[in-house]
Amino acid sequence: MSDVVEKTLTALPSLLSLDSQPGSTKLSSTSKLGTLIRGITELTSKHEEEKLIQRELTSIKEQVSSPNTSMRQMKELMVRAIYCEMLGYEASFSYIHAIKLAQQGTALEKRVGYLAVSLFLNESHELLLLLVNTVLKDLQSTNLIEVCMALTVVSQIFPKDMIPAILPLVEEKLNHPKEIIRRKAVLALYKFYLIAPNQVQHIHNKFRKALCDKDPGVMTASLHIYLQMIQENPEGYKDLTTSFVTILKQVVGGKLPMDFNYHSVPAPWLQIQLLRILSLLGKNDQSTSEIMYEVLDESLRRAEMNHNITYAILYECVKCIYTIHPKSELLEKAAKCIGNFVLSPKINLKYLGLKALTYVVQQDPKLALQHQMTIIECLDHPDLIIKRETLELLFRITNAQNVTVIVEKMLEFLRINKDDYTTIDLVGKVAELAEKYP
Repeated sequence: MSDVVEKTLTALPSLLSLDSQPGSTKLSSTSKLGTLIRGITELTSKHEEEKLIQRELTSIKEQVSSPNTSMRQMKELMVRAIYCEMLGYEASFSYIHAIKLAQQGTALEKRVGYLAVSLFLNESHELLLLLVNTVLKDLQSTNLIEVCMALTVVSQIFPKDMIPAILPLVEEKLNHPKEIIRRKAVLALYKFYLIAPNQVQHIHNKFRKALCDKDPGVMTASLHIYLQMIQENPEGYKDLTTSFVTILKQVVGGKLPMDFNYHSVPAPWLQIQLLRILSLLGKNDQSTSEIMYEVLDESLRRAEMNHNITYAILYECVKCIYTIHPKSELLEKAAKCIGNFVLSPKINLKYLGLKALTYVVQQDPKLALQHQMTIIECLDHPDLIIKRETLELLFRITNAQNVTVIVEKMLEFLRINKDDYTTIDLVGKVAELAEKYP
């Protein structure tokens, strides 16, 4: 535990610049935040912690209320207040001071002020209205850092009713020469779309521009919006299928900068997002599905089973293949992939395989029958969660031909099971099958 505390104390100064010494890499033992963290870790009971935090909050309240407290000191007090709130203790007296710090401080002090506001307040909090003018001013600033901070807080919390006031400024930032600003602007618009979709309907063409942005980060950010919009109306975005397929081909082919790689896997989270989008576009649509067959085959081939993140890609790829209009060759490869998951000695992979089969069964129960005996063998696995998932899957693939074998396996499991929840659930399943196949 002490190692964790030391690492935390080492990291905090570089994030929040709490040290008075420029270039210092450790949180000073005399720093009040450092003293607070060390004090808490040395306590032996919750009661002692409550007493210590209450004393700390009383001290912070007195100092933030003092007219002699400088902005630099206020910054340090806000960080201590954030820490107390993170531990579950209310520091509501500091909320207004966090807003003032965001309004009046230097760039670094504003950063801490914005951070505190985003952690302290929610979108419906009445104090948030006091921040609107500050956000408007910072969005128009020539200082890149201030614009970034304003866009960040807008994409986290912002009053729904005040979106029209800043929407034109956020739209403007989609054409900013700096890619980080364009990316943050896209994420802010995504937030607006989630909380007030009608207010951003008129800028859908600008979303398309973001999708074609030369910076991969901006393009990736736009996929969040497209995934949401396609979930609501797949038909309206069929014309973009070729664009999404082209992007996925480039990603799988390693055409993106190395910065996007994770354990040598090219942009895995981007791949997962694109596969989810393609599954929505190709569902019950043969012509659209045919456009994506080649890239899905390539994704399966390149995502070798050698790391957790590639397992996630394979899982999404399998789900996509079973969702879109079927192609026999792809279905065979996906089935083989699921089989490898289920037969894996690793518990997490076995569970992933069972979850994939559960998804497959929801599309068509017959598709999972080829794995029937493999699934039944999972009942002998020592892990309770694997057993529960297996029982759920067996229940879903039961038909008139295999009902006797499956119910016998369920009854065998009931005799040795000691978990009440599983027993109740399983008895209900057996009874339901007995009614369905008398």
